[in-house]
Formats: sequence, C-alpha cells, structure tokens
Amino acid sequence: MRVKGKHVIFSFVLLVTGFIAALSYQFANEANESQSSSAYLSTSQWKAEDELRNKILGEQEANKQLAEELREIQAHISEIEEEAANNQRRYFNLVEDIERLRMVTGTVGVAGEGISITLHDADYIPDGENPNNYIVHEQHIQKVIDELLVTGAEAVAVNGFRISHRSYIQCIGPVIEVDGRVSFAPFEVTAIGDSETLNSALNMAGGVADQLVSENIDVRIEKQREVVLEPYYSDTAESG
Repeated sequence: MRVKGKHVIFSFVLLVTGFIAALSYQFANEANESQSSSAYLSTSQWKAEDELRNKILGEQEANKQLAEELREIQAHISEIEEEAANNQRRYFNLVEDIERLRMVTGTVGVAGEGISITLHDADYIPDGENPNNYIVHEQHIQKVIDELLVTGAEAVAVNGFRISHRSYIQCIGPVIEVDGRVSFAPFEVTAIGDSETLNSALNMAGGVADQLVSENIDVRIEKQREVVLEPYYSDTAESG
C-alpha cells in the first residue's frame, strides 16, 4: 500500500509536470508566432509608410516644379504687360506728336484759350516825317509771331490766315501778304496757348509791346477765353 501510494503520487507529479511542460511549450509557440506576426506586421507597416513617404516627397517635388513654372509664367506675363504698357505709352506719345505736328503745320483746325494782338498804323504823322515810319510792316508782325511761338503758342494766325512752319510775310506798301494772301491794316495776330503766359511775355518791360510802341505802332493786347483757328488751307483762309 505504501508502494502503491508512492507510485500514484509519483505518477500524478509526472502528469502535472508533463501538463505544465506541454502548456509552457504551447505558450512559447504562441508567443513565437505572435512575435513573428508582429514582426511581419511591423515590416509591412514600415513598407507602407515608406511608400507613402516617397509619394509625399514626389508630390512635394512636383509641386515645387509647378510653382517654379508658375513663377516663370507670371514673370513672362509681367514682361508682356510691361511691353504692352510701353507700347501704349509710345503710341500715346506718337499720337500727341502727330497732333502737335498737325497744329504746327496748320493742317487741322484748333480752338482753345489764347490771346489777340492788334497792330494799328499810327493815327498821327508829324509834318515832314516819313509815313513809312508810322505804319505796320512785316517785321513788326514777325516780332509778335516769334515771341508767341517762343513763349509756347500752339497755333498762330494773322487776320485769320493760319501760319505754318513754311509761312512767309511780305510787306507791299500799306498792305502785307501772308503766304501770298493780301491783308490790310489793322493786323490782328491771334494765338492759342496759355493766355496769361503769352500776355506776360508780350508786356514785359522792354519786350515786344514796348518795342512796337517805340516804333510808332499802336498795340492792343487782349486775353481770350477761346480762339478758333481754321486749318492752313481752309476755304475760310482763302476767302479772308
């Protein structure tokens, strides 16, 4: 009975030991499998993250290239806009130059603020004096025209006859010819420009007005709100 009891106890111990060993082995296998699975998942996750990272880097590089292309396009557009603005300014300046040239040559009618200067022969000629010294001559009219042009007059006319860059004034006795057109005294010189500036230039001390008066010419100067001058070769000029 003692032997049998020992055998049973020994058998039970072996059984429990074997069970524990089997259970430990199973746990060990499960742990190994779990570690292997975790390692596999970590590797797979790392590969996925790496691929995502590469895609992000690729997108960033693509965006960088697109941004550079956009800057180049914007710079090109700015150059085109600047060139267009320069062309517009050149065109505007060219139009202004053409209009100014037309005004100088008298090919277009003009109107605007201006001034009128009327030159009369002297009312009184002393006995024994030469009458030619008391009448308006072409040099008197030319003095007025030159002063007006130097002061900035945009257009000038004499008794309605428009003056151009090719005009000439010739005295024939008591009359004058403006580009071959006969005109009689009194002679009115009209000009378009800043009336205050033109008036000040003519009336300055020792200026044209004083010189004409000293040469026995009656001078009357008036500022005008509006002066209308016909083109150089107009019917109005022909009939004046």
